[in-house]
Amino acid sequence: MTMATDLDSLTTSKKVLLFVLCAMALAVLPFVVGGILGNSWVRIIDFALLYVMLALGLNIVVGFAGLLDLGFIAFYAVGAYSFALLGSPHFGLHLPFYISIPLGALLAAFFGILLGTPVLRLRGDYLAIVTLGFGEIVRIFMNNLNAPINITNGPQGINLIDPITIAGVSLGDNLQLFGLSFHSVYLYYYLFLALTVLVVIMAWRLQHSRIGRAWVALREDDIAAAAMGINLRNMKLLAFALGALSGGVAGGLFAAFQGFVSPESFTLLESIMILTMVVLGGMGHIPGIILGAVVLTVVPELLRDVIGPLQMQAFGRMLIDPENARMLLFGLAMVVMMLVRPEGMWPAKPRGAKHHRARGV
Repeated sequence: MTMATDLDSLTTSKKVLLFVLCAMALAVLPFVVGGILGNSWVRIIDFALLYVMLALGLNIVVGFAGLLDLGFIAFYAVGAYSFALLGSPHFGLHLPFYISIPLGALLAAFFGILLGTPVLRLRGDYLAIVTLGFGEIVRIFMNNLNAPINITNGPQGINLIDPITIAGVSLGDNLQLFGLSFHSVYLYYYLFLALTVLVVIMAWRLQHSRIGRAWVALREDDIAAAAMGINLRNMKLLAFALGALSGGVAGGLFAAFQGFVSPESFTLLESIMILTMVVLGGMGHIPGIILGAVVLTVVPELLRDVIGPLQMQAFGRMLIDPENARMLLFGLAMVVMMLVRPEGMWPAKPRGAKHHRARGV
């Protein structure tokens, strides 16, 4: 029995109880993790929430609409650089986050439409190649827009970015409240968690709306969808725009959290990593996407802390660089996962059932 089936079999009262327990666990999570493993791991959880937002945005494009996008990191970059330019000494602008993040998200959505317009007739490998090129074009532009007019500061990036400030409280500083000490990474955790919940609600509402059903029809058979009266152009552009909107929000939060952005943060590898989260978690299934994003953010960091000490204990020296060994084991695990469970760790019921029937399970 799959996890999805287990959840569907619960009564309403049990679902409410499960929701309350999850909410309480998430509320105390940074204190538990920070107390046991240190604040560096709370920072990793913060990044996991950012990746959840990114994966949910890409899932709209890939999982719902079936449009393979290998350049999704470009929208992340647009949101990050928009926030950096509007909230740093680079241009002397210090706009509040409730202006700069929506502006960055809208600009990312505009770029999503800009990408979607010329690729409306492309599918499969051709669409993947074009979106890959778009992502690289954005990164190269960010890397070279420092002459003749210095817009992005080129490969040096933009630093001294303003932290997010809410009601006069800067999330970049520690906070003492009711006798409790809230580290900066804790404050960002609660902000990221709130916005992640909003993105989850948006994705869930879209999935169960007429638009979501139109995307599913487009994903399964675009010719049949067009024959049924679905406007393929509008549906594709809407998927690109809404996916990019989520990426833009995550990018703005990333810039504020890091205090620094550079083109090196938005490489092709990042796009592939986000796509892997969607595929490994379970395309089109929101809980699976969340699980995939968290696992692929946390597990590599666990491997980083384990591989080095194990080699020293077993051989007395480093035989393989821990970073290379970590990625080797990570890639091997994904290969095994795709061979054993190609539908993902937590697939939606129809998709999982189809794969199991095909495999004779």
